[in-house]
Amino acid sequence: MVGELNADQMDLVLSSNTVGRIGCHAKGRTYIVPISYAYDGVSIYGHTLEGMKVEMMRDNPEVCFEVDHIQDMANWQSVILWGSFEEIKNGEAEEALRYLENRFKPYTTGETTLPKYGLDNIHFVRNRAFKTVVFRIHIGQKTGRFEKITRIR
Repeated sequence: MVGELNADQMDLVLSSNTVGRIGCHAKGRTYIVPISYAYDGVSIYGHTLEGMKVEMMRDNPEVCFEVDHIQDMANWQSVILWGSFEEIKNGEAEEALRYLENRFKPYTTGETTLPKYGLDNIHFVRNRAFKTVVFRIHIGQKTGRFEKITRIR
């Protein structure tokens, strides 16, 4: 059976996962990339280093975000939402980083999950300097679908 998720089911999918895909579009180009995130029931929070997606979201803050839970090819749930990117700065960014860190603590984390270099420090990748960007996606609309098939053996 294929069906639609209700609001509570969509919130469960969003709150029980930590990796989603963000889609952004600017200057005639679309970019979709996985990110680690936290959902607080209202917004999606994330962090990244400056780069293509940040440049695109600064240029066009309207984004799409997708999360799925896949048990197998016949049993899955997927949520897609549309919203607007907002860069968070200063004390609010520090607070958002703590929220992300607390969300990810139960999982094995690496450098790309929890930035150990902080907000004010520069991080170098292949001799290029990058700053940490903390952001939220204000959710405007969301939709969810599922498929569930019980096999009789």
